[in-house]
Amino acid sequence: MDTILIELTNQNATGLLHELEELRLIKIIRENTVPVKKRLSDKYKGFLTREEGEHLNNHISQMRNEWNNI
Repeated sequence: MDTILIELTNQNATGLLHELEELRLIKIIRENTVPVKKRLSDKYKGFLTREEGEHLNNHISQMRNEWNNI
């Protein structure tokens, strides 16, 4: 038997895996699994376009300057 580590990218896949286990096509092994810690930059990569990110950074810089001028 082969053991394969699978990372789910959509929680809906969990139901499919349980159905495959009920059909005795696979066996889900939960022990000895260590969740992989993702950096926040990896988690949100692609969430904003480059232009939106630059606009957000400019806006944050402007807000900080206004706060410092008070």
